[in-house]
Amino acid sequence: MSAVDIVPAPPKRSLSDWLFDVLLWGGLTIVLVVGFVPAEMTKLPLIFANSDNMREFGKDFLRPDFDQWPLYVSQMWLTIQMALWGTFLAVLLAIPFGLAAAKNISPSWVNQPMRRFLDMLRSVPDLVVGTLFIVAVGLGPFAGVMALAISTSGVLGKLFSEAVEAIDRGPVEGVRATGAAPLQEIVWGVMPQVAPLWTSYALYRFESSSRSATVLGLIGAGGIGQVLFDSLNSFEYSRVAAIVIIIIVAVSLIDLLSQVIRSRLL
Repeated sequence: MSAVDIVPAPPKRSLSDWLFDVLLWGGLTIVLVVGFVPAEMTKLPLIFANSDNMREFGKDFLRPDFDQWPLYVSQMWLTIQMALWGTFLAVLLAIPFGLAAAKNISPSWVNQPMRRFLDMLRSVPDLVVGTLFIVAVGLGPFAGVMALAISTSGVLGKLFSEAVEAIDRGPVEGVRATGAAPLQEIVWGVMPQVAPLWTSYALYRFESSSRSATVLGLIGAGGIGQVLFDSLNSFEYSRVAAIVIIIIVAVSLIDLLSQVIRSRLL
């Protein structure tokens, strides 16, 4: 028997799988075509036609002004503190949310409403939530912290629930065989399996929150974002360039630190 004879035939796709792929990718293509004009993709050539204007605008960005760097660094540190507290509060909320939304440990009458609740938390923009808290407590970082906590808890709750649904049932059944209560099954059978992944998700969201917190400065939530938008409104683009550089350096350092922590956990 030759080597050709023992090569297995490629698997044949069923008609239903083929039709699903056609509908999926065909539908995506149709949506892209339909959205071409509403998304103003017809303006794409203007990027090259108005390149002189872009170069003129970008001249100041090539001359960053670091005269007020102590202010920028202090406000960036405030932004990181906002992101840290927002992520910490989000983790505290996401743990019970994620457990309640997991199909393998919660009944449908619990996990389905919880999943819709998490959808709502993820859907409301940070600026809207931040404005709500500003109305309640006034301008300042606390409103930004709460806005980050609310939106991030929705994201982490979904990720945490998916991690719980992917666990190995063996350890849970082993704990149950000892006569443990349902809460003990979660503590000793579920949590040890998902803790490293949950920590990794939380670190990713902290990185994202460090960037998102800058946008909250638009509504007066403090931090580097407020200084950034003040400089933009004053057309001080050299200062804007300096602020952007500081943000990039800070986020890059956070990313490097997160990578080190994740490598020790996973």
